[in-house]
Amino acid sequence: MTGVVYGVGLGPGDPELITLKADRLIREAGVVAYFRKKGRAGHARTIVEGRLRPTVVEIAMEYPVTTEIPLSDPRYNAVLADFYDRSCDALRCLTDAGQDVVVLAEGDPFFYGSFMHIHSRMQHHCPIEVVPAVTGMSAAWTATGHPITWGDDVMTILAGTLAEDKLARHMTQADALVIMKIGRNFSKVVRALQASGRFNAAWLVEFASQDGQKICRLSDFDGKVTPYFSIIVVHGQGRRPETKTEQSQ
Repeated sequence: MTGVVYGVGLGPGDPELITLKADRLIREAGVVAYFRKKGRAGHARTIVEGRLRPTVVEIAMEYPVTTEIPLSDPRYNAVLADFYDRSCDALRCLTDAGQDVVVLAEGDPFFYGSFMHIHSRMQHHCPIEVVPAVTGMSAAWTATGHPITWGDDVMTILAGTLAEDKLARHMTQADALVIMKIGRNFSKVVRALQASGRFNAAWLVEFASQDGQKICRLSDFDGKVTPYFSIIVVHGQGRRPETKTEQSQ
């Protein structure tokens, strides 16, 4: 019998936002795999601290260093492809022996996550079950205290890695915006927001739902943005019934 790979979403970082199903699978797991940077405990592993069985086997899949390679360089994808191939080889050895494996995924497994690369490589090799989760962007707009969309608002999710002109074009066309991957692209994203006229309505949220959460208007921000756990949101202002306060004004 072939083992099952479970891609288990952990949510935005607050351990209390892990779903009941994810919690059950994590607590029952005999083997748990997770991604991390070399020399680090791994954010996913930190989130599940205290939930794992004492006898669990842990597999840490350590990312190769790619910061020195530009995204446009073919070597970037080649290095990562080799890393994901080797990671899947290790997981296949376990599933071929009939062992189930729980792969911890920060956020939602199918939303800008590393687990997607495991899924695409192993979906025809063994059964895979994906457990969805609360996304980081949901935690981010909730932290601002304002709804992200109203009525017929169109929400656009953008990656800061896009070219500046493409970012500005999408920003101009959308009602509500969520901008991910802004770390090294922060200055470019800010310029695009300014060019599209959306800068003054933007909020910056760092470490949403986690210890150290920070929220501020982007126009008030004068520091250095965190490279990984940062999201920019622009709220939609679409159709909605007026409140009694609005009607009296």
